[in-house]
Amino acid sequence: MLKIELYDTTLRDGSQGEGISYSVMDKLRIAEELDKLGVHFIEGGWPGSNPKDMEFFQKAAQHSFKNSKLVAFGSTRRPHSKASQDANLKVFLKSGVEFVTIFGKTWDLHVEDVLKTTLEENLKMIEDTVSFLVSKGMTVFYDAEHFFDAFAANKQYSLKCLFAAQKAGARAIVLCDTNGGSITSKIASVVKEIRPQINVSLGIHCHNDCGLAVANTLAAVEAGADLVQGTINGYGERCGNADLVPIIANLKLKLGVSCIASEKLKELTHVSRFVAEVSNMRLKNDQPFVGESAFAHKGGVHINAVMKNPKTYEHIDPALVGNHRRILVSELGGKTGIFLRAKALELGLDKEDPKTKQILKLVQDLEHKGYHFEAAEASFEILLKKALKKYNKFFDLEGFRVVIEKVSNKKITSEAIIKVKVNGVKEHTAAEGDGPVNALDNALRKALKDFYPTLSKMHLSDFKVRVLDEKSGTAARVRVLIQSQDEADTWSTVGVSENIIEASWQALSDSVEYKLLKDKLKHE
Repeated sequence: MLKIELYDTTLRDGSQGEGISYSVMDKLRIAEELDKLGVHFIEGGWPGSNPKDMEFFQKAAQHSFKNSKLVAFGSTRRPHSKASQDANLKVFLKSGVEFVTIFGKTWDLHVEDVLKTTLEENLKMIEDTVSFLVSKGMTVFYDAEHFFDAFAANKQYSLKCLFAAQKAGARAIVLCDTNGGSITSKIASVVKEIRPQINVSLGIHCHNDCGLAVANTLAAVEAGADLVQGTINGYGERCGNADLVPIIANLKLKLGVSCIASEKLKELTHVSRFVAEVSNMRLKNDQPFVGESAFAHKGGVHINAVMKNPKTYEHIDPALVGNHRRILVSELGGKTGIFLRAKALELGLDKEDPKTKQILKLVQDLEHKGYHFEAAEASFEILLKKALKKYNKFFDLEGFRVVIEKVSNKKITSEAIIKVKVNGVKEHTAAEGDGPVNALDNALRKALKDFYPTLSKMHLSDFKVRVLDEKSGTAARVRVLIQSQDEADTWSTVGVSENIIEASWQALSDSVEYKLLKDKLKHE
């Protein structure tokens, strides 16, 4: 079986993505997860470029990585100098790493216009740098920067750059589509032509500027590449790098190529979401293989078929990559979606029960008004139990008032006053907040805390507002989605109204009631 080595550059290339900034601890946490997954090489950064990357290598040296080798990154020596005297190269010797990746110019355009040197001197820079590091006992990867553009512009010279690195003792030659502008068929053709001329490992490094980085990487593997570079979730500069998550899944499940242990494949979803969290980036719902919607079914025909045989609308078993199937409830889902959700909640509802049709009609009417239950499963559970008369309210609202005050040259203040009744007992209280919804949330939980102490363990984690009809201006109906969480779970609720405070109240009260319902079921 063909075996591919995985080379992750999330900590270096990925950190160049807009909006991403890793601390040393962030990088260590990600490295530990990559090691558990079984990635062969982890590029930690450029120790000669900043103190943070040097600190990372120093602290990483104190960790015991079981599967991965740490790699430092840097460039060839400067023109008309000696590698042995290059300050950046000397830093590698202090970093404590055994593996180093050196990028060098292969495109004559860059050599002459950026480096401002001769083509011959650039070849000397490559060979001198690689041979110097090899002489110091290091294993060197050579990243041929802009290779595919270089090959198209000056084929013979681009090959001379590869041969210079190979002659100097490089362990691997990596072909880089640095601008991300190459078409898949061209990548495959070039790799196939070059493979017989390289007697060491041949790698591929693609950027995603044409949306083809994953396809280009897989094409390169099929053409003979045996080392794959990429980042988790495709993070990187501009449009990002090749996403290692679908690359790994496709290598294992579609091409039958060995790259990580089979039992580790189910960790892909966890690793993808973990890196997204540490990166403070929202993982796209439609992320292939690992996204929340990757195996979500909404259309009634799809739902009906997939429940009879998952292969009808799923290309793999989601459990293989650590994900799971989701049946979405919406006006498109038909009775099957209602029935399956009720079945999961053990509510004893039959698909042909007239109540199923009634609930479907209710859902269709509400979604026509702007509700969105596929994104608010907690609200749907409450709606479903209320419709089946299997729900007891935890409190009754008697009224609330929200006051927003702006005093000249001072911060806007928000206060909510609320009246609720619990088991016949009235509670009247007030609370301030950062905004009207936060104030209302604080006031509601303050009013209920003596009755339901566990509410102190939940909080709102996200708040989204969507205007449903922009043409109506300030009278437009809005949809509010609230995400809440406690120490164990996260759930979402929805509200719709022409008044944003009313819509927020609907979602907020559902959120609190769902928390109480969840706690009650836990103790029954």
